[in-house]
Amino acid sequence: MKKMITLVVACGVLALVTVPAQAAPKDPVSALKAVSAPGHGVRFTDTVTWSDGTDERGARDNKGAFMFGKKGIAAFDITMDYGGDRKTRFISIGKTGYYSGSLLDGMLPEGKTWYKTAGGGAVPDAWAQVVNPAEPRTLAALIKKGARKGNVVTGSITLKELKAVSAWIGAANTGKENEGVKVAYTLTLSSAGLVSRVRTSFTLSKDGELNMVTVDSRYTGWGSKVSIKAPAPGSVTTEFR
Repeated sequence: MKKMITLVVACGVLALVTVPAQAAPKDPVSALKAVSAPGHGVRFTDTVTWSDGTDERGARDNKGAFMFGKKGIAAFDITMDYGGDRKTRFISIGKTGYYSGSLLDGMLPEGKTWYKTAGGGAVPDAWAQVVNPAEPRTLAALIKKGARKGNVVTGSITLKELKAVSAWIGAANTGKENEGVKVAYTLTLSSAGLVSRVRTSFTLSKDGELNMVTVDSRYTGWGSKVSIKAPAPGSVTTEFR
């Protein structure tokens, strides 16, 4: 009898020892920094919806990639698809930007296909994802301000608050009149703690008209190799016709 009791107790102790502890939630900022090696990056797609409060329609789709450098995002390449043959591409290398496509049809000198501008490093326009989860400071602010439940973080942040932490927004000409605009966001995290989806919505008011923009973004291939280069010099111009 004594042997059996000892055996039961021993098995009970063994069971307690071998039960694995529940894993702590992954820290998204640490996960991001771990994959932010120079020459690597992430690819993304955006689905943009516009509404004036009455009518709602798809505005455009975006597709692109961010490439990391030694100090955060070094370059990005975005193609904006408005439907049909209307597409515009924007390449950013450091603080220099290059535009090409239907946006510039008939505006460039003959033989030139790219327009060079000083607008690099910033979100191309209001129909792109205003929240950039590839920026550690931005991601940290979103996590801090939001409420996390499992792998989903929800919250809101003003454009002024975003500009304080995000080069993506800080380098853009958003206008002081829009600094109080609130951006509602939902982040979805993968099991590795990396952002797999960002959904944002905000409303701008101009001359009494409402512009409600919703952007649903998907992110894949965090840490994969990404190569983004400036267009061939011979195809670039800084002048219009």
